[in-house]
This record gives sequence, C-alpha cells and structure tokens, in this order.
Amino acid sequence: MLNKIPRLTNDTIDSFKNMDFVDIANIIIAKFIGKIISQEKLQQIVNNALNFEIAIENIVNNDYICYLDRGPTCSFKDFGARTLARIMEHFLEVDDKNITILTATSGDTGGAVAQAFYKMYRIKVVVLFPKNEVSNLQRKQMTTLGENITAIGIKGKFDDCQKLVKSAFGDKELNHINLSSANSINFGRLIPQTLYYFWGYSRIVDKKNEKVIFSVPSGNFGNLTGGLIAKKMGLPIKRFISAVNENNEFPKFLKTGVYTKVDPSINCISNAMNVGHPSNLARIFDLYGGKIDEKGVIHKIPNMEELRNEVVSYSISDGATKDAIVNFYNKYKKIIEPHGAVGWAALQLYRDSYPKNNDIKSLTFETANPSKFPEEIIKLIDIVPKMPYSLKVIQDKSEFPNPKEIINYTDFKEYLLEDFQD
Repeated sequence: MLNKIPRLTNDTIDSFKNMDFVDIANIIIAKFIGKIISQEKLQQIVNNALNFEIAIENIVNNDYICYLDRGPTCSFKDFGARTLARIMEHFLEVDDKNITILTATSGDTGGAVAQAFYKMYRIKVVVLFPKNEVSNLQRKQMTTLGENITAIGIKGKFDDCQKLVKSAFGDKELNHINLSSANSINFGRLIPQTLYYFWGYSRIVDKKNEKVIFSVPSGNFGNLTGGLIAKKMGLPIKRFISAVNENNEFPKFLKTGVYTKVDPSINCISNAMNVGHPSNLARIFDLYGGKIDEKGVIHKIPNMEELRNEVVSYSISDGATKDAIVNFYNKYKKIIEPHGAVGWAALQLYRDSYPKNNDIKSLTFETANPSKFPEEIIKLIDIVPKMPYSLKVIQDKSEFPNPKEIINYTDFKEYLLEDFQD
C-alpha cells in the first residue's frame, strides 16, 4: 500500500486554501480508495466523521499551533478513528459481515476508537490499556460505554498491550472470530492523519509551493507517518521534527544508525507517547527503503541520508516538558498540554540549532485537550483547564469493571474464545 501513494499537483495543493476541511478530506481520501466507495457515500462518511473544528493559531513570529483536540474525545485520534469506523461499517453492511476489533492504547487511541465504534452493531471492540498509566478521564472514555465496547486495564505497559493484540492477530486458532485492528497499524487510520497536514499547511502559507516545518509529538509514530505520507503526496515540507518524550529510541537511531528499543517503556506525563518500540517505525523504514521487524531487529537499514534530511528528532524530558508548560503560559497566557508541550519544546531546540530556517513557518500539533490532564496543569500553573462538554458528561458515569484479569497471552486468548465467538 505504501508503494502506491498518490501524488497531488502543486495547483491542487494550492487550491486547498480556498476549501473547507471536509472538501480537502474528500479529495485526498478519494485518491486512495478510488471508486470502491461512491463519491456521494464518501462525502456522507467524511461529513459525518469530521464534523468538528480544527483551530490554528499564530503563537509568535513564524510559529503556529494546530489544535487537533476539538473532536468528541478531545484527541487527534478522532480523525482516524471516526473515519475508519464509518468506512468499516459501510463495507460490513455491503458484505453482511461482523468483526471484532482489538486495539491497544497508551492513552488517547482507546477512547477515540471506543467512541467512534460505539453502538455499531456489526462491530465489537476490545481495548487493552495500561491501567496505571492513563489519566482518569482517558480511562473513563473507554470504561463507561458498555454495549459493544469492552475495555480491559492490564498491569503493564502499552507495549505489553500491543504484544497481546499482535499475538492474537497471528494466532490461527482465533481466525474464526474475524479479528481486525483500529490502531494506527491499520493503514485506514493513517490516511485521515494526512488530512490535517494539508489543512494546516493551506492555512498558514502565503505563496504556492512554500515550505513548512512540522513539529509532531510522536509515540507510536502514526502521526509522523501520516505526515511522511503527505510529503510523498507532494506537500511541500522542509522538515519534520519528531518530538518524543524520554522514550528516546528514535532520536538515538537517527544519530547512531543503531536501533535499541526502550524496554520497558518510561512512564512520562505525556502518557500517549509512552512507547518503547513504535509499530509504525516499520512503515517509516519502508518509506525510506529499509526493513525492521516487530522485535526491533533491522533487516535492511533505511536510506539514512534521506531520512536525516527530512526528519530530525529530539527527546524531551519530563522536567523539560513541565518547564515548557510553565513558560508557555507565562509568555503567551495560554495553556498547552503535555504532548503539545513536548512538540513545542522540540521546536525551540530546532530553532536554536537551525537559525537559518527561522524565516520558515512552523506548525506544532497539540494532540489532546489540557483538561485531560488537570492534576498536572493545576500543579504547574495553578489553573484549572476549562473542560469541554464531551468530557464533563463522563466524569460521574459508572465504569464497567474489568471483565477478566489479563496476566498473559493465554488469559487473553481464553477470554476471546469464551466471549467473542462469531
């Protein structure tokens, strides 16, 4: 699939500045799916899935922030999850089939997937999350729904959740359950993540073919992969800044050419980025002619010169993330959440390291709403972040308890066989 990335002309990209977001989305998604879905049906899906604001604000000089937190679960994951859910629902109706979706989450994916697929009667969803590493609101977005949504907290890390999910996909004894994924390991999740790159670009440039820098908070690297795909489609991008927290396997790899996963992953306040071995690294390697397996073993080194020319990566410590939140508020009287703060801090390092590029505009993604992390925000700047209605309504909802204690893959497999027979 990655070898068949469609390309847009400069004229088409330039025309986006006069279009609404959903019109841009229709053009880009149609380039990937062709005539598999009628234009009328695709427009209906896109309009229904992406019916929320995407705000862009000039913070200082040439530096902008794109707020991807205005969807129903207040996370950038809403773009991919809601679009994928509706496309899947369409094809299941056409084929008269049912599926069970397995997804692992480090924080925001689970809530977005659970909400996106909620009450879709042909689809059951099982979400695995590290119960000690998500915020209360992130957890409640998964555990208060019921119906066709099952959320299971495990004692472990995101990487442990992901291993369980991947093991299930590779288990032939589960084939009859008709399993599928809604993580960014599903390519259908990545296509919608190209959309806000085109949208953000179109809203800040002054001239045709102008180049832009993107600072991308990076955990499982689906967000960055979406941007790299957008670049392959023709979007004029000067550089990607892959901003990671203390899980620094990628910046180390870019520097040394040696890949060592972080195991176990490090628990940081930017919890959706607590990933020690990103699944989408395999896709990034593929885009640059390399190959890495699920265990982190490199079978073919990617084109390092090209990769380093297009992507720079910085690891931002928890201390530096907290400093960024405080400094951002003190300078601009605005609240930035931990993931966006990692992106903003990395941008500052880039600006210091490449002063010749200061005349090039940048766009940093804020990937979640600050009110998802109230304890940290209050502790740092003594302000209670305003909570959107979609989060307010779940605060006092009852949670469904863990249906089963999952210790290992045997436990998980037994649970699936007992409860998810088709």
